[in-house]
Amino acid sequence: MPPYPFSAVVGMDELRLALVLSAISPSIGGVLVRGEKGTAKSTMVRALASLLPEVEVVRGCRFSCDPAAPDPGCPDGPHDGAGRERRPARLVELPVGAAEDRVVGSIDLERALTEGVTDYQPGLLAAAHRGLLYVDEVNLLHDHLVDTLLDAAAMGRSTVEREGVSVSHAARFVLIGTMNPEEGELRPQLLDRFGLTVEVAASREPDQRAEVVRRRLAYDADPDAFAARHAASDAKFAAEIRAARGLLPSVTLADDALVRIAEVCASFEVDGMRADIVTARAAVAHAAWCGRDSVSTEDIRVAARLALPHRRRRDPFDAPGLDRQRLEDALRDTEPPEGPDDPDGPDDPGGPDDGGPGSSPADGGDEPPEQGDGPGRRQDIQKAGKPYRARVFTVHGVGEGERGRRSRAENEAGRTIGVKPAGVRDGSPHLVATMKAAAPHQRSRGRRGAGLVLRPGDVRFARREGKEGNLVLFCVDASGSMGARARMREVKAAVVSLLLDAYQRRDKVGLVTFRAAGAQLALPPTVSVEAAAARLDALPTGGRTPLAEGLVEAARVLRVEAVRDPRRRPLLVVVTDGRATSGADAVRRSHAAADLLADTGVASVVMDCESGRMRLGLAGELAARLGAEHVPLDQVSLVDAVKERTRRAA
Repeated sequence: MPPYPFSAVVGMDELRLALVLSAISPSIGGVLVRGEKGTAKSTMVRALASLLPEVEVVRGCRFSCDPAAPDPGCPDGPHDGAGRERRPARLVELPVGAAEDRVVGSIDLERALTEGVTDYQPGLLAAAHRGLLYVDEVNLLHDHLVDTLLDAAAMGRSTVEREGVSVSHAARFVLIGTMNPEEGELRPQLLDRFGLTVEVAASREPDQRAEVVRRRLAYDADPDAFAARHAASDAKFAAEIRAARGLLPSVTLADDALVRIAEVCASFEVDGMRADIVTARAAVAHAAWCGRDSVSTEDIRVAARLALPHRRRRDPFDAPGLDRQRLEDALRDTEPPEGPDDPDGPDDPGGPDDGGPGSSPADGGDEPPEQGDGPGRRQDIQKAGKPYRARVFTVHGVGEGERGRRSRAENEAGRTIGVKPAGVRDGSPHLVATMKAAAPHQRSRGRRGAGLVLRPGDVRFARREGKEGNLVLFCVDASGSMGARARMREVKAAVVSLLLDAYQRRDKVGLVTFRAAGAQLALPPTVSVEAAAARLDALPTGGRTPLAEGLVEAARVLRVEAVRDPRRRPLLVVVTDGRATSGADAVRRSHAAADLLADTGVASVVMDCESGRMRLGLAGELAARLGAEHVPLDQVSLVDAVKERTRRAA
């Protein structure tokens, strides 16, 4: 089946332009495509490969060496006197669940031991050299593969180190990734490696949507005929890309244009210098695409719109996109508008007395009876305060879950701690243990040659200990006592800080809230901490405190997730002041619910939100029943926790 034609995709002009610019100038660094599912992201990327000019390679080289400048360290080299041939540029797809050996290549350890031969089988990075490397759902890629991509993108080479054997080869490729932001964000290091980024969304115009469906149905009915109808327009695209590539070396970037690029990047306060370099390269490529021999202001404008949005985000909760008016101001050599980006003004319009330590205890933390869900009752929504670096909470013991950065676990991403027993063929071989197992029969009859006699049962595999990601389930009290004296602002700031920590450690997160007469699962467990932060920010407070219902709902969610994702160990974070005031026998029922959770053995933390001079210590009692770590709200911050420990030591 021929791929869907590039020119047949309806709309998506900005994505089409970004892909074309990367094809014209691979040094831009590729494209990250962000958008909801079903928006033709993958379709356009796969269609691009057919438009790329052919590449000339050394005949027989598995690593696509350029005959004009072959890699001196190529494992298939040297290439003196080798012939040359032309072939289409490759689009190599990297599956999210690929093993590391499949990505970087592998060495046949058995042959190396028995024959003394380094038999290296190239991986996907070698296949993508001088072509495109496409990762669908790149935000779901395992961390160890992300690290591999980062190394290859930074160095232009891939190096395999296995049991004392080292192989290195060139790996320069255009990295293209697609992702759905609802499923989680990218690590900042990998995000910055993408030269350009594009946000895509389905059209809301009925006529355009109808045309999309019409063309898709026609393609499904007869792919060959559909491709033939658009062959001429695709050929025109390919010819224009070749012409732009030919013009690219002669495009001049004048010094005043370069200074303007620097001013634009500085006005958006992007980190590092990669933004300036990528914007300059994209502006030159756009000029070549338009047939110009010098960079204009329009080229800089287009390049900045594509190169800067993902570099100005400081954390996954910042809104994506670029302020177009601010860009125009920077291009006009004027100062950017003063004041915060948020049109709603500062986070704390109420002044310094926000209910933190030192506030008047007049309210005493009692729940205002007029708050709740009934007619005429008030609901209060307070925005989160500024997040900070939070303490790290972990699950005790050693797990076997998904690779991450929170708790100890046995997986292939860590250091070697031992050897797996014979018969467990999983992971990477352990050279020393394998040689020890093979030692007793090295003088056996029938031995020939100088190699090692290796039997199938001799191979041993390494046990490695690294880090895993966990399920962090927040159970947040949103009752009236939490909203009193603007305490919820601090609570939300603490939870958002822990969400940031979960994002960096590759955890799944979920959110249970309880207030008034019951509890609800506000956000099912997901890898999108951005979605969790949005639900938390819109969380209202008011009503009584159904603590028992909140704990029961948390237990239910954990029980369901244990079936869905049994390898991911949970960490329960209960955010409450410890009060239980809703329903009959509220305190007794909350104790029973806590005992139920404690019996499951779930690792838990109680974030104590009680404030004021008169404190009842109820959250501490809840932590004792849960067998949880008890952490006062003002010690969630890593800096504050260190200060408190220092004060106690003194």
